[in-house]
Amino acid sequence: MSLPAALSERTLSALSEALGLETVDDIPLTSPMSPDPVGRLLVLRRPPAAKGAEQPVDLVVDKVVAVSLVVPMIGLDSHMIFAFTVPDSAVPHFTLDSVASPDYHAMHLDLIPRGELAVNLAYLDACYLELTPLLEDAAKIEGVSPAAIGPRQRAMMSPWMVVCRATPEAFTALDGTVDAYLRHWLSLVAGGVPALEGDLAARDRAGRENLFSPEVDPVWHQVTRLIGAEQSERVRGELVR
Repeated sequence: MSLPAALSERTLSALSEALGLETVDDIPLTSPMSPDPVGRLLVLRRPPAAKGAEQPVDLVVDKVVAVSLVVPMIGLDSHMIFAFTVPDSAVPHFTLDSVASPDYHAMHLDLIPRGELAVNLAYLDACYLELTPLLEDAAKIEGVSPAAIGPRQRAMMSPWMVVCRATPEAFTALDGTVDAYLRHWLSLVAGGVPALEGDLAARDRAGRENLFSPEVDPVWHQVTRLIGAEQSERVRGELVR
């Protein structure tokens, strides 16, 4: 198993165990390039409470979406996880994208804010300040280098986003950063965050449409070439809704 696949599998398992999730969709992704599936789309949710039982009061997480695409013949080994909070929650979304190519490994790790950070200082402090030393230490790991991402895409994320290329050794060294970001996010899920004003659901819908737009992230054009428009839209639709 590749380093990105192992990290993604371990992180997904930790999310599932911590949140009590079960798989509700497991869809193979196919391509003309291969007779076998080239990936899979997984959707995990918390199972409904048994009839007559009280509903949990901490239903903050809506779903977890995991997408893997592995095509050795073109050097593709990509694993993406998004843990989405419910539309009216202020708790950030969690995301991890881990990739291996013939030339380097890459990682994208973040807690995606649900409101404008510049005008919500208490929210910023609660959700992100604890991540500052983790972000700084990750940048100091030997073999970590900046990723090719422009300011337009950066604007969709948080300033605490870890987005980098890495040698195999550096990628392995980033395991602790991923674990710490995930622990912090789970603590926000459990403990809550300062309230945000405004229509959080509407802001989230608009933000996710932009974040996963082919006009913003050109990776969607590559995904469409690989698995076709219908499957690409199925994956993208799961992420934007």
